[in-house]
Amino acid sequence: MASHDPGRPNVLLILSDDQGPWALGCAGNDDIRTPALDALAASGVRLSRFFCASPVCSPARASLFTGEIPSQHGVHDWISRGHVGDDGTDFLAGRRLFTDDLHDAGYRLGLVGKWHLGANDRPRPGFVRWLAHESGGGPYLDTVLYDGGERVEAPGYLTDVLTDEACAFLSGEAEREEPFYLSLHYTAPHTPWKGQHPEAFEALYDGCAFDSCPQEPPHPWQPVGPDGAPVGGEPDVRAALTGYFAAVSAMDAGIGRVLSRLAELGLTESTLVVFTSDNGFNCGHHGIWGKGNGTFPQNVYDSSVMVPAIVSQPGRVPGGRVCEALLSAYDLRPTLLEHLGLPAATAGARPGRSFADVLGGSPGEDRARVVVFDEYGPVRMIRTEAWKYVHRHPYGPHELYDLVADPGERRNLADAPEAASARAGLAAELDAWFARYVDPAADGRGLPVSGSGQTAPLRPGSGLGAFEAAPFPTVPRYG
Repeated sequence: MASHDPGRPNVLLILSDDQGPWALGCAGNDDIRTPALDALAASGVRLSRFFCASPVCSPARASLFTGEIPSQHGVHDWISRGHVGDDGTDFLAGRRLFTDDLHDAGYRLGLVGKWHLGANDRPRPGFVRWLAHESGGGPYLDTVLYDGGERVEAPGYLTDVLTDEACAFLSGEAEREEPFYLSLHYTAPHTPWKGQHPEAFEALYDGCAFDSCPQEPPHPWQPVGPDGAPVGGEPDVRAALTGYFAAVSAMDAGIGRVLSRLAELGLTESTLVVFTSDNGFNCGHHGIWGKGNGTFPQNVYDSSVMVPAIVSQPGRVPGGRVCEALLSAYDLRPTLLEHLGLPAATAGARPGRSFADVLGGSPGEDRARVVVFDEYGPVRMIRTEAWKYVHRHPYGPHELYDLVADPGERRNLADAPEAASARAGLAAELDAWFARYVDPAADGRGLPVSGSGQTAPLRPGSGLGAFEAAPFPTVPRYG
């Protein structure tokens, strides 16, 4: 019956889509209703400062699974084509994912939901179950999925469809001896929002003040679409907020069902559950509706690059804790391998560092100085406990924030004489880090990434000309 050995646990990775770090009840948001995720956090550890590798979908997901930076794997923007069929393009062809590590160790692999890394209709090596979204997003009702390569129409509410399929996978794996890995990738709470979600969940927010989403004056870099709405948002702000929050709560209910199925099967103590999101999101924060590509130039505010993160395995991961250490999606692969007792990945230079000690009960305070790096095409960021520096190749504008005095990232000190020394030190560290890890054939520093979608993958030796990007779009996108 799957794995009943806590020392070699099954793995359930639950990935939401465009969920801000603020969009959790257990993170202190009194507006939102997330009882299942709050309970999961109480049973394990919530990572309160967990960062994605890039503040947009596809590169963030590619980095999560490979442990590589975008300027290694070559995915620099959300993928706008090559989804399925003869034109389907596997943007991670030839790259080794942590799922490959698990497959080699005898795990049976499953995916249910959004892949959005190209060739979505083709199961990745080692997967015994592959039910993938046709593209990367879209309406929540009557969606097209690919089941092991076959196109199928999925009537009903997508979040419920994915939940049902995840529960079925768990029930089937419970009859086998091998440990399992399941990627459950919801599209929630990605757009669209208005009129897309069950009335019962929308009704939770009747009369809600949405104090957690202050509608600030529009950011000067936020484009506006032809409907007058900010690109990345919807014209009816109240309905958009209701829909976003309802999408999270409906997903939370689905997660509760999946966790209940684990318990019914007697697999709770022998299953490592990881919940996180691909990238953050702003629902009016900083005057932005969207994530990193909600502005041009792209932004890397904490609300865009921080994501919710919870890890639970009762008996092995002490519960009721909050870890405030700076952690990154780059760290997930080595952490999983160490926690599962598998050999560390050695092929290629990757920046991740295991935080298995945190899962075991360490508060993370004794970790050496931690620096988090982010990348979105020519935009690169270094963040420490006290500072954030953003460098935009080749011309700027650059940003520098004193996070101790200015945690909301409101006062840009990039040109402040009193902060010149801090900027110079951070810039040098940023350059040195990227020089260490960048593959010149996939370097995003000179790419014209504008948030409009990656249309071709970079290939070793192909040069940067293989990547094309259109001007910033004027209609909502599904990145």
